[in-house]
Amino acid sequence: MTIHWCGTGLSSAPGLRRLIENGHKVVVWNRTVEKAQEAVGDLTTDIRAYSLEALAAALQPGDIAISMLPADQHVAIAKTCLEKKAHFVSSSYIAPEMKALDAAFREAGLVSVNEVGLDPGIDHLMAHDLVARYRASKAYHVDNVLSFTSYCGGVPKIPNPFRYKFSWAPLGVLKALRSPSRSLRNFSELRVNRPWDAITRYDAPLPVPESFEVYPNRDSYPFMEDYRFDPDWKVKDFVRGTIRLNGWQDAWTPVFREIETLEGPAGDARLAEMAAQFVAENSYAPGEPDRVILFVSLKAERDGRPVFHETWAMDAWGDARGSAMARLVSTPVSFAVESVLKREIAVGVHGAPHDPKLLDSWLGQVRGLAQYMERVQH
Repeated sequence: MTIHWCGTGLSSAPGLRRLIENGHKVVVWNRTVEKAQEAVGDLTTDIRAYSLEALAAALQPGDIAISMLPADQHVAIAKTCLEKKAHFVSSSYIAPEMKALDAAFREAGLVSVNEVGLDPGIDHLMAHDLVARYRASKAYHVDNVLSFTSYCGGVPKIPNPFRYKFSWAPLGVLKALRSPSRSLRNFSELRVNRPWDAITRYDAPLPVPESFEVYPNRDSYPFMEDYRFDPDWKVKDFVRGTIRLNGWQDAWTPVFREIETLEGPAGDARLAEMAAQFVAENSYAPGEPDRVILFVSLKAERDGRPVFHETWAMDAWGDARGSAMARLVSTPVSFAVESVLKREIAVGVHGAPHDPKLLDSWLGQVRGLAQYMERVQH
């Protein structure tokens, strides 16, 4: 059984290196072989130039293909896995086209596990843990009013005037700002066309209290079902979003104003131009630490009084091991690969696991990746 790791970009190396160091048979695929050699050439010589055709020719029944390539390539690789009777793993959100493959993966007795990076990934594990703890608590009652929030972000450890530095594709960051979101606020659906229309303050339960700016992203609603919220629970707030340093809104206001005016091909071209400028001016210097912060919280109230309130709080930064973002995205992917090898994940298309044993194991290992990670009881 061979592991085929496709893509050795900014967030790939720690998880890939872990699998090789743990003695697994790994083939490394990257569009540029030289870049892959820089990442893992000291550990392996089985590094190949990636193409879907070359991967398909190499896949054998029972193998596992990991896609750390751009998200628009995941489905094609997953379909190739189905043809070759191989399993599939990615850190990305489950696209509708991936979800549509669920029956095919089940029928073939194969696994497609996704959303096992940082966000999505570690945030899901924390949410599953909190919901399970709430269900098992003495405070549980169907009439409780629930509030759930999950905020994650990568920020510079040493703040800069722009209040942000780019650890992944700058164009992707800017395009995300053009995406609408849907969340639940005060029992009402909140639809936001642009993130800057819904920026609020978040006071984080860190050892040294700190406040941040947060805003909702994507569509939060489907995750109520994913996190196993009962349909009859009274949910007041349910928000999954992004967290940024204080001052981010002010620093980025000129960016927001220009993005609002961009339309069509000319707008896309200008967006790419802006991205190139921003990455030139706001990239991490060699050895400069990044920072990743994640807060997942569940609160239950009865008659206006909190009866259950816990938050997973994580603060991690770059150190001698490299960037925090790379550790926290790719290392959980390696956990998922090993779980597939051990047949710990059911067949079909899945996100991050909710099985209690896997939750305990994965969260326990994630603790070692962050400088601070605790479940805070308020």
